[in-house]
Amino acid sequence: MRTAVCVLLVLLCASPVTAQAPDRWEADIAAFEAADKVSPPPKGGIVFVGSSTIRLWDTASYFPDLKIINRGFGGSDMEDIVRYADRIVIPYEPRLVVVYSGDNDISAGWSSEDVAIQFERFTRIVHAKLPQTKILLIAVKPSLLRWTQIDRMRMANQILRNYCERDDRLGFIDFDTLMLGWDDKPRRELFVEDGLHLSAQGYQLWSTVLRPWLTAP
Repeated sequence: MRTAVCVLLVLLCASPVTAQAPDRWEADIAAFEAADKVSPPPKGGIVFVGSSTIRLWDTASYFPDLKIINRGFGGSDMEDIVRYADRIVIPYEPRLVVVYSGDNDISAGWSSEDVAIQFERFTRIVHAKLPQTKILLIAVKPSLLRWTQIDRMRMANQILRNYCERDDRLGFIDFDTLMLGWDDKPRRELFVEDGLHLSAQGYQLWSTVLRPWLTAP
């Protein structure tokens, strides 16, 4: 297993899809840090990190009773979350980190294994400094826009689920079935016009199902 992971890491480092400018999201991350200086967030809360699915989630409205810090940024991918973990997760010393990423990764050409390797890197970074922090990963969601990629997304989800099951500090939540209609296709009402981002109904569904995970001891 160790040998396989090392091989995958070598392949990932050699892959052109990882050749992103290091400062791609620097302005967004710097804005978070500037806001923290003005109004320092409480420690020991819940941090949401990920792509625009997280950024557009009005967590303050859906979870007004919980200490949630939303650190979603742009069209980020799992590698971006790894890159900035020391700046958007570690400083808050959260009891729980909620992660959503993966569909941008798959859409950009990443393999299912690539996504899993980057998530494993993220968990190792967090647990090296915050060994008691729990990490909850939301599975790559099905969507109307990227439905042709669903097989690769589900493969990534299976690998990620298997990884999470090996550590009691990790959790995995999959909305796939709940987001499908009678025709086994994504329910249109759960998305805005672009067929990718969640609508108010979509976020309500996610928030309702997610709440027990956020309030668990």
